[in-house]
Amino acid sequence: MGKTADLTVVQKTTIDTLHKEGKTQKSSVSKHINREAKGRKRCGRKKCTSNRDNCTLERTVKQNPFKNVGEIHKDASRTTTHRRMQDLGFSCRIPCVKPLLNNRRCQKRLTWAKDKKDWTAAEWSKVMKRGKAQNPRCLRSKVNAAVYQDVLEHFMLPAADQLYGDADFIFQQDLAPAHSAKATSTWFKDHGIPVLNWPANLPELNPIENLWGIVKRKMRLCQTQQCRRAEGHYQSNLGSHNT
Repeated sequence: MGKTADLTVVQKTTIDTLHKEGKTQKSSVSKHINREAKGRKRCGRKKCTSNRDNCTLERTVKQNPFKNVGEIHKDASRTTTHRRMQDLGFSCRIPCVKPLLNNRRCQKRLTWAKDKKDWTAAEWSKVMKRGKAQNPRCLRSKVNAAVYQDVLEHFMLPAADQLYGDADFIFQQDLAPAHSAKATSTWFKDHGIPVLNWPANLPELNPIENLWGIVKRKMRLCQTQQCRRAEGHYQSNLGSHNT
């Protein structure tokens, strides 16, 4: 028969109270009264990291705060390393500033630019930008692959019929997760629509991004003007009320 669980604080307090009243106790109750029961030894597998390992881990994390768990863990597993980091008071965070461009991405941008530098205006006119097919009503929900395909089905295809008719065109989009999902790629293949290859982190070559910048600036200007008019109206009403 296995060992029983240790007595709780409430049970120990109850035992002490009953003992003071002169009532007889047995087994673990009497052991508690005689202070013979000091609690069971901790069961389970021992920790695979020692105090020295924890100190080394703490020093490594402090010296390299931007390294992830996969780059730090060596002797212990990834899960154990993450648990020890939490025990030491560290928490995982996504860095505010990321190196958006590295040598590999710069090379892809250069290769893409060299490949497209000889395109004519007629060839670029066949490229349909993603922004033409979007509808503001669809932006209220989180855009995943299914939502994005629904947008393409109900807004992009009708817009393409109006712009190009039966002529061929190339669809342009960035590498957002919903755009680069396998299900989305399958949707384009099933509809026979070619997609323009697009390197990562290349918003400056996307004309629609400039349009969104103009729209955002005008919206901020309108909001500022509306706030000023509302503030002036409030102050005038407040002045007339005080008089």
